[in-house]
Amino acid sequence: MEFSAKQIADLIQGRVEGNEEAKIHTFAKIEEGKEGAISFLSNPKYTHYIYDTQSSVVLVNDDLQLERPVSATLIRVKNAYEAVAKLLQFYTQMKPKKTGVDPLAFVSPKAKLGANCYVGAFAYIGDGTVIGDNAQIYPHTVIGDGVTVGNDCLLYPNVTIYEGCRLGNRVTIHAGSVIGADGFGFAPNADGYDKIPQIGIVTIEDDVEIGANTCVDRSTMGSTVIRKGVKLDNLVQIAHNVEVGENTVMSAQVGVAGSTKIGAWCMCGGQAGFAGHITVGDKTFVGAQCGVNSSVKGNESLIGSPAQEPKGFFKSSVLFRKLPDIYRQLNDLQKEVERLKNKEQ
Repeated sequence: MEFSAKQIADLIQGRVEGNEEAKIHTFAKIEEGKEGAISFLSNPKYTHYIYDTQSSVVLVNDDLQLERPVSATLIRVKNAYEAVAKLLQFYTQMKPKKTGVDPLAFVSPKAKLGANCYVGAFAYIGDGTVIGDNAQIYPHTVIGDGVTVGNDCLLYPNVTIYEGCRLGNRVTIHAGSVIGADGFGFAPNADGYDKIPQIGIVTIEDDVEIGANTCVDRSTMGSTVIRKGVKLDNLVQIAHNVEVGENTVMSAQVGVAGSTKIGAWCMCGGQAGFAGHITVGDKTFVGAQCGVNSSVKGNESLIGSPAQEPKGFFKSSVLFRKLPDIYRQLNDLQKEVERLKNKEQ
């Protein structure tokens, strides 16, 4: 499908600078531009590429100042990164979607499928499960008994949804993720451990996206809850009875222990870890590999393990690097003190 620069500008409320009729039919990184492609420039580090890019159209910020002319047609927008995200969403929506149930899929006679659904080969849909309209269920995905899946959901291959779990509308779950496996609950006894049955469910609200090989465990009782708009990266672990607040984002390998509550609009860097039974307030920024072992009020930035505010962490880091020198100086001082004591005697 082909679009002109003017059509693109009208779609994203941009202003064309150059040839309004420049045609584009694909996307390309600005450093790998080619004729017929649209690129974007939002990071100043890449500005030098704009003078030589072969892309026909480039999205740029309104305030970009050029040092010399460029051959590409520019579309100036308030935020080029947001504009290209909108275009990519539009591009994805334009792709034709599969429909129908593959003959090799199994759909229980007691399940209900909405309109325009796709169920791929070797997918399984259990008894009493309800699937909303326009759902895309890719091959080898397993949806257990009594599950609810909302409208416009996208479940990639090998996703497993255990019995009773509930998904809202426009939920995307990437390959290999498991929703509703048992929470890690065991009671020690004299001979080992007694398993604590996990009889709750997982509730995932609207507009959530979950990355590949991520696990969200079912609750002991009640529900583990992923609130509206949450984005979880690959290889994230959400334990039983956890609640993740609206629009919170978590990078790869974040781990949240049982019964912890994460607030809304939090940002969690890769490999951050949260202890169990704590509360993290809204708009908390947690740096990569941060270890949060106690409750946080919110509107804070934390780094390090155990977690602390950045200023204290950086001061400690400076001292940590100096520890070998400090230790050597301390030894020298101890020797000097011993020498003076012996001299006095």
